[in-house]
Amino acid sequence: MIRLFARHRILLPAVSLIVLLAATFYMQPRAMSYFGINLLFNLAIPIALATLAQMMIMMVNDIDLSLGAFISLVACITATVLHDQPVLGMAILAALILAYACLGALIHWLELPAIVVTLGMSFVWAGLALTILPSPGGSAPAWLRTVMTVKPPLFPMAVVAAVLIAGLSHVLVIRSGIGTVLRGVGGNAASVGRAGWPLLRLKALAYALAGVFGVLAGMALVGLTTSADANIALRYTLLSIAGVILGGGEFVGGRVSAVGAVIGALTLTLAASFLSFLRLSPDWQIGAQGAILILVLTARLIFTRRDRTQG
Repeated sequence: MIRLFARHRILLPAVSLIVLLAATFYMQPRAMSYFGINLLFNLAIPIALATLAQMMIMMVNDIDLSLGAFISLVACITATVLHDQPVLGMAILAALILAYACLGALIHWLELPAIVVTLGMSFVWAGLALTILPSPGGSAPAWLRTVMTVKPPLFPMAVVAAVLIAGLSHVLVIRSGIGTVLRGVGGNAASVGRAGWPLLRLKALAYALAGVFGVLAGMALVGLTTSADANIALRYTLLSIAGVILGGGEFVGGRVSAVGAVIGALTLTLAASFLSFLRLSPDWQIGAQGAILILVLTARLIFTRRDRTQG
């Protein structure tokens, strides 16, 4: 059992999600329904997409402290420009993805610390968001609202979308050749470079993929909330990092799990609902979420160390 949990990183976050879900159903039996599950995981899609965006950055041994501000900017553009002028809105969102790719290339070319550069960019994204939408408002495009509120026959949209997102991202990151190379950049960039791969382009690609998932997260968030705010997703920066780590990823070595990252995002989303059912004060909920994360990570560390000792 110890070796099973230690060697299959996805098992611990999956068990954590199941235990938390069972506890939630025990406390609130009415949540065990189509409508109840939909409410529990209502905001899971944008958080899962944000987590995958952060995972793309962490996969190449960087960390993005501007992700929350970036998603907020995307949300503001979606609720204003994309709603009023779809072609222009899509062009701006594409330009943001290109800007993310250029940011990754710049960090690699000048050998800058990503944590400092992205922290600085967070102020740029936040300033642009405030310029576009100084006060909360805007409106979600009708087609986006329709997509995010569709009701599949068996399971809620949040669950179906999470499964699809996890499957597609797993194929991209774990099964595809380019995903393997990108993970190799995080594991041993020098070896990848000696093999003939252009590290500058690979770093730019990793950031571009993060930009794509960040754009999708912002659009999904507006589709669910129907409006936007320049500060709507600022907490997603820390949530995305926690989701990656909770899902079995690590800060270095290119060790990530796309499916685990989505499960981590679902766990964090469910934890917020579970703490609400406990009638815990909002002032304590963030600390309680952190405690849940620490418990899971401690368990993973214990399993890993015992596996090494027994091995």
